[in-house]
Amino acid sequence: MRIHLLKLFGGISLIAMLFCSCTGNNFNRLSDEERKDGWNLLFDGRTTDGWHLYNAGKVASKWMVRDGELYSDTSDQYLQGDLVTDKVYENFDLTFDWKIQEAGNSGVFIDVQERPDLRATWVSGPEYQLLDKTHPDYAISTKRSGAMFGLDSPMNAVGQNAAGQWNSSRIKQVNGKVEYYLNGVLTVQEDFNSPAWTAKLAQSNFKNFQEFGKHTSGHIALQYWSKSVSIRNMKIKEL
Repeated sequence: MRIHLLKLFGGISLIAMLFCSCTGNNFNRLSDEERKDGWNLLFDGRTTDGWHLYNAGKVASKWMVRDGELYSDTSDQYLQGDLVTDKVYENFDLTFDWKIQEAGNSGVFIDVQERPDLRATWVSGPEYQLLDKTHPDYAISTKRSGAMFGLDSPMNAVGQNAAGQWNSSRIKQVNGKVEYYLNGVLTVQEDFNSPAWTAKLAQSNFKNFQEFGKHTSGHIALQYWSKSVSIRNMKIKEL
């Protein structure tokens, strides 16, 4: 009788494990419809394939994979720096989920030019800001999540989840026309080919960086800062 019960409970446990493995984690995956529509994963949920450290290549760094998340480790034993895509993108639709540590500060850059004479991703690439609401800079509207850092405040009111909770973002660029979204709400619209953009740069803190905001194609980058940020479900469709 005991043997039969052990077999019974063992079978139930196995079924439960199989059920959980099939239904539990649907992150970092593409549906058949998404594949047909041209979407690709920028993060596979298991590795940092397709990414490297800015101006350093494929070296061990603070960017790691844990529990299906691409996250920045804050311990001192790893090389710090921003993570950039191996590939260059021009016209694209990019979506991703993110969560950030309390008082955390990070961002996603687009149109990044990777060159030895450019010391950081932000020297060339405009930033989609990620910022926890408890960070002191949250009082500055051009530094809030969904803003174009230092340039554009969110154009519509949008709710942001607390530290450690997931938010969803989208960046779309077509022929230099850029849109940012946070949790489904449009936050920024810019045209990098317009006279208005040129004039805005000339009046900004980026005016002395000759490559900043001058490109409509480049690498996508994830910013490392002193607090941890996690990314999942990062998908891109080239347009």
